[in-house]
Amino acid sequence: MNNPRSNFPLPLSSVTGGAGRNMKPVAPGPVATPQTATRNAATTATQGGLAKAPYAPAPAPRPPGYAPQATSAPAAQRSDLMATEAVRRAMVARVARQGVSDAKVLAAMETVPRHLFIEPALSSQAYIDASLPIGHHQTISQPYIVARMIEAMCSGKALGRVLEIGTGCGYQAAVLSFVVKDVYSIERIKPLHELAKNNLRPLRISNLRLQYGDGMLGLPQVAPFDGIILAAAGLEVPQALLEQLAIGAHLVAPVGAQVQHLHRITRTGKSEWSSETLEACHFVPLRPGTI
Repeated sequence: MNNPRSNFPLPLSSVTGGAGRNMKPVAPGPVATPQTATRNAATTATQGGLAKAPYAPAPAPRPPGYAPQATSAPAAQRSDLMATEAVRRAMVARVARQGVSDAKVLAAMETVPRHLFIEPALSSQAYIDASLPIGHHQTISQPYIVARMIEAMCSGKALGRVLEIGTGCGYQAAVLSFVVKDVYSIERIKPLHELAKNNLRPLRISNLRLQYGDGMLGLPQVAPFDGIILAAAGLEVPQALLEQLAIGAHLVAPVGAQVQHLHRITRTGKSEWSSETLEACHFVPLRPGTI
């Protein structure tokens, strides 16, 4: 891209193919399945969990006002959180082996209890590397993809204000709150917006703001953002979101329909953007409006 006369929204060809001089395609990697994730989890447990893990992150810094649920939850819930600690650590060790190396991101993934964001009936699958249904034809992203997208957006930098498109159940927003200074998250489906609020309320995270609205419009009143993440795939990147990205910042989004790839778009000037392909992925469709 890197063309001052670029038109927006970006066409699919400008971010998915080799049509642009600024494209830096990377060979897509394999997409994990529930079967392979379950097998990996079993292998990790058999080998002693984190005893063989290749990383040892420092505890994730607490967002302002954060109070771990374990300090105020009933005894049964405290026991539940303690019981999942080893499984969470095994999940993060697996994510690290898959290539995510940002210690701050890994520590945040280890801190946030993923099982609190899904239906109790699916709690046994909470820490496998797979997406899971959360209702309304939406899903919670697989742990690896959550970590990969956040790492790609941050690119080793400390970020201030970040926008997430597609709150869903609130899990990725919670992880983001441990990595960046301020998180703004938009959800277009009212029941999911309410679900996320209910899921996040016990964690008492004060640097996270949830918004019910059309994510394709972004939040111009809060822009510019130091990073933007889309948790849904469109055929093009919405113009409004590109324009709300700060110069030098990254937007990470899945692009495509049946075949999707994760892309990182960097704003390099007032009317200039560059893009690189990261890997294959699969997300729910990006849609306009609210329901």
